[in-house]
Amino acid sequence: MTATENPIVNEAPLSFECDLPEPPEKVWRALTEPELLAAWMMPNDIKPEAGSRFAFAGPDAPIECEVLEAEPGRLLRYFWREKPGADDGGLPPFDSVVTFTLAGTVSGGTHLSIVHDSFVPVAQPLIAVSGAGCGLSLDARKNPIAANAPCMMLRAA
Repeated sequence: MTATENPIVNEAPLSFECDLPEPPEKVWRALTEPELLAAWMMPNDIKPEAGSRFAFAGPDAPIECEVLEAEPGRLLRYFWREKPGADDGGLPPFDSVVTFTLAGTVSGGTHLSIVHDSFVPVAQPLIAVSGAGCGLSLDARKNPIAANAPCMMLRAA
């Protein structure tokens, strides 16, 4: 039996919220323009339109994505599929969903919410994975970084 026949969903999402001084339009651009997104995430060919497929050039293997929802300046949600890599440290690749929600603040900035959830191991035997929880930390430059057990990192703009 494989996870795709009987998926196990990790119910602990990665989530992060912050207030940015930039307006929602500028934050939207950082999330949806390939060159700007690559500057803080990974090289990509994103097109912010529902149904559009794109890929991140991951360090070990590409990450295939499909835009599920795109409301300019407000909401971006995409399906995230990791591919098995040569040096994955024995951790299974996974399918998941990433959601960015933007809301204007009184000061003209943006309240940004990032949720990475619905983790499902891809085509792996059913096993119990301990330590599959997530963590949130801030580095010395106060750049927010959310990380999960499969060594994936999502950096906030």
